[in-house]
Amino acid sequence: MSDYGFDGRVAVVTGAGRGIGRAYAHLLAERGARVVVNDLGGTMEGGGSDPGPAGTVAVEILDAGGEAIPDTSDVSTVGGGQALIDAAVDEFGRIDIVVNNAGIIRWGGLPEADADNLESHLAVHVGGSFNTTRAAWPHMVEQAYGRIVMTTSTGMFGLVDNLGYATAKAAVIGMTRSLKVAGDAHGIKINLIAPCADTRMATHPSDGLKTVRHPAPQQMEPEQVAPMVAFLAHEACNVSGEIYLAGGGRFARIFIAATQGYLPPRLKQPTIEDVAENWAIINNEIGYYVPGNLMDWSAHYMSHHSPR
Repeated sequence: MSDYGFDGRVAVVTGAGRGIGRAYAHLLAERGARVVVNDLGGTMEGGGSDPGPAGTVAVEILDAGGEAIPDTSDVSTVGGGQALIDAAVDEFGRIDIVVNNAGIIRWGGLPEADADNLESHLAVHVGGSFNTTRAAWPHMVEQAYGRIVMTTSTGMFGLVDNLGYATAKAAVIGMTRSLKVAGDAHGIKINLIAPCADTRMATHPSDGLKTVRHPAPQQMEPEQVAPMVAFLAHEACNVSGEIYLAGGGRFARIFIAATQGYLPPRLKQPTIEDVAENWAIINNEIGYYVPGNLMDWSAHYMSHHSPR
């Protein structure tokens, strides 16, 4: 058996009733984790509820010889996030892993996308991730161990009619980077996955497709994403605050970097002309650096003010 097992670990996976969340839950359980399968069972747009998806996946895991319970808490609420973590601790005695996968998508761009569109995305993607993480945090601090996997998306790079979704997925990155700093002293590692798979949320209305294709195109199956998430959830993972791509037969890293930029002559008051005339230097990616945190970036960016 591989060393990458989860015996003794307890995992919560949100949005685990379908698609990639289901694949995550199955793989973690297959490797020995006791899993809480969370899914409200709503529509892709966030409406309604149905206990069926969570219950079905939990039974699948049990039938395969694993341990799992279903949960239908609405993680977009504070009470729902707390209830989910409480369910894990009450049933299995601890919480080691939180995979924040639950999400919705309501296609729309300006001016059609309104405040409700934006707020609904923020409530599930950002609020849901915050609520479960906040509820699990004291347990992880007490045991000096935890693994949290957040979900972002390449949608943040920009796509027509994807405004609310892209905004929420980018916001989760900022939350993760801040939590990374807070978790370092407590043995808590927190990273992000940007999955690439053929699921119902990958279908744009213009495709004319009402459901995900079955079977999914080769290497676009949700199971192609799960190994990266499982590694990020494993005790062997020693990075935190990072973003990883998975799916389509490839694994990669996304990172936020800064250029060296343009530095005006010492004591010179900069002008608009300085910015315009040195635009190529400001944008030159040669010698870019990847800040580890805000203070690391600040020390680098302001290094020209260090005593000489």
